[in-house]
Amino acid sequence: MTRRRWIADEVSGNRAALVGAHAEHLARVLRARVGQEFDVVSDGTVRRARIVSIAAERVEFELGEEILVAAGTNITLLLSIFKFDRMEWAIEKCTELGAARIVPVIARRTEAHLAAAAAKRVERWHRIAHEASEQSRRATPPEISQPMKLKDALALPGGTRIVLAESEQAVMLRDVLQSHPAGGEVVLAFGPEGGWVEDELETFRGAGWTAGSLGSTILRAETAAIAAMAVVVAELQ
Repeated sequence: MTRRRWIADEVSGNRAALVGAHAEHLARVLRARVGQEFDVVSDGTVRRARIVSIAAERVEFELGEEILVAAGTNITLLLSIFKFDRMEWAIEKCTELGAARIVPVIARRTEAHLAAAAAKRVERWHRIAHEASEQSRRATPPEISQPMKLKDALALPGGTRIVLAESEQAVMLRDVLQSHPAGGEVVLAFGPEGGWVEDELETFRGAGWTAGSLGSTILRAETAAIAAMAVVVAELQ
């Protein structure tokens, strides 16, 4: 049976620990017991681990042999901020699909109250990505950046940079990926509800981005992000 994987909150030598609600879930909900074995990620390395002590808000492990895992994807998402419940869904699912970095972006059509509140949501987004990483057996969670304006996000480095645009009809996302260099980074940009405005698309083009499409169907922001991630992962593998 596949062992469940946990990302350690604390690591010291050959010892690791889960603390707080993280530990409480393992101890009380899953009813873990001393001697039980799991995979534990410590400093980005996956190791076999055995529980040596359990308390209400602390579970300690003794770390054993390292376990080799497949390399992760090199995909960055520029995710324009939209309704938080739907955005959380996108962050969770894109984490499961292997996103390496998620950058919340303030676009022209981002609602003002969402843009103002976004910085306070980053900690929650980190927690969602952390839990999704454990569930999907990733070695590390994605980096969740602080929200930034589109002009700053456009300057982020990347190999193949693709803006998903409803107005693009001729070039499919899969077509753009055909020329992607092996092992290179893919950066995907998604607009908010209502999509990009035309001058934003002009700015993307001026910065060297390529527009791509997911087809003629108009998708919600979270659906587009998940669908595009699935296409990129399938193509790169």
